[in-house]
Amino acid sequence: MIIDCHTHSRNSFDADNDTVKERCQRATQLGLDAMAITDHCEVNRFYEKEYYHITEEKKYDDYGFKRAYEASMEEISQAKDEFAGKLNLICGIELGQATADTAVADLILSDKRLDFVIGSMHELPNHDDFAFLDYSKENIPKLMEENFTEILKLCQWNKFDVLGHLTYALRYIQGNQKIQVDMAPYKDIIAEIFETIIKNGKGIEINTSGLRQAYGKTFPSYEYIKLYKDLGGEIITLGSDCHSTADLAKGIPEGIELAREAGFRQIAYYKNRQPHFLKI
Repeated sequence: MIIDCHTHSRNSFDADNDTVKERCQRATQLGLDAMAITDHCEVNRFYEKEYYHITEEKKYDDYGFKRAYEASMEEISQAKDEFAGKLNLICGIELGQATADTAVADLILSDKRLDFVIGSMHELPNHDDFAFLDYSKENIPKLMEENFTEILKLCQWNKFDVLGHLTYALRYIQGNQKIQVDMAPYKDIIAEIFETIIKNGKGIEINTSGLRQAYGKTFPSYEYIKLYKDLGGEIITLGSDCHSTADLAKGIPEGIELAREAGFRQIAYYKNRQPHFLKI
């Protein structure tokens, strides 16, 4: 069974804006048994720009994710009916920066149509999205410490299903801007993140997008997948994090192999916010 638990159809800054129907058609052509559409919903950008009284200009200037979220939910719900019997379509969301406004996050999560919620950290307080920072001007050790501290807060909040792309920042620091990061200082806080997730019965994703990018590894890479397993982690999802139909399901076989190497014998997908397991 081939499952892609992290795909997008709209509202990502580098997306091709495929429709849900187009994504589902491609999934059936590829022979996918299940697919989760997890469009971005940035909690700190949920309302229109005017709501936040923004004065500082940022490179990432997208707001009003409420509109995109509502459109995504409606589109996925319609596609579930249209592709019933052809594709197990999972209604998901990638919830960015939930701890920036937990009241808004709770409002979003009250939507009963949601099957699956990925918790992600794309930007830090008083910073732009990691995709747009100039790391030659950043204190990278401080930034990474702050990043993992915020992710730990997100995990303590504990209202998502799986933690998305733990090492997302490395896509841009190491992958795009070719600055090496010593990850040794963050081993303890990453272990604490995993211990919190495990205690709360949540999972992590193996995000395969890095395999087709300059970074060249999954998010997180094998050593952290293995650490999660060694600490007692049991719930792993796999997602291509694709922003176009051309990348749908790319890297999923490699991600499954990494999970096997780390000691996992099953992967998960979610329906009605509950994990279902498949042997690998």
